Amino acid sequence: MSLARRHRDRILAAKTVASAPDGGADATPAADTLPAAGAANASPADRAAAQIGLRLTHDLRRLKEIRSIDMKIAARREMLPEYLDWVAGVLSADRGVGTGLAADVVPTVMVWHIDVGEYAAALDIAEFLLRHQVAMPSRYQRDAATIIVEEIADAALKMQAAGDPFPLDVLTRTGALTADLDIHDEVRAKLFKAIGNEQLRICEGLVVEDSADALAATIATLTEAQRLHARVGVKDKIKRATKLLAAVAAAQAPNNEQGGAAA
Repeated sequence: MSLARRHRDRILAAKTVASAPDGGADATPAADTLPAAGAANASPADRAAAQIGLRLTHDLRRLKEIRSIDMKIAARREMLPEYLDWVAGVLSADRGVGTGLAADVVPTVMVWHIDVGEYAAALDIAEFLLRHQVAMPSRYQRDAATIIVEEIADAALKMQAAGDPFPLDVLTRTGALTADLDIHDEVRAKLFKAIGNEQLRICEGLVVEDSADALAATIATLTEAQRLHARVGVKDKIKRATKLLAAVAAAQAPNNEQGGAAA
């Protein structure tokens, strides 16, 4: 994709959402009024919105025909670059996404970013969706906050179960973005579990003198996961972190044989 086209897509996307007088609520025309991509009376912004909506329809149809999860992920990775500049334009305008065909693009691209492991990009879009209270397309059957927390937590737990680390900053940013939002306790518990797992992994690599506070924070995180959902599966991790903290406390306690206070 040429630099000129990338720049054009960003500008047209920004114009699409900036054209509504009410701040963007009706910026993208509804599906039944959106001009055809090649309509002579359509503005360049409307034509770009129509094209991006049609592309999404085509790509969703293609994905539905793919059975393999790995192949679906590979297809999404291949599809994503065609949307990035248009989405960047919408985000830069910062006026919502409207209600028409193209309104599905931004939340869908967020989910695809999660699917292909591009979590920072997904969270940039998530912040925009939550700020503008953008509804998810009905096919996802969950609101944006729930999807953000659950999909990222599930990705982290899957990697952790395989013995691989997951970026702690992604998990904590996810938690911060959604901390005040109403989602199911079971979903939030999974996020706390994933955070606690990474905190414990980090603690195990620290020298004893530096680990007490980190272990206490880890226990607090895992205990919160347990409080929110009793069957979330963190009891063993809490026991391990508690045992490590006790060992740290014992190692730091005064030793009478090495200059501690006499009895």
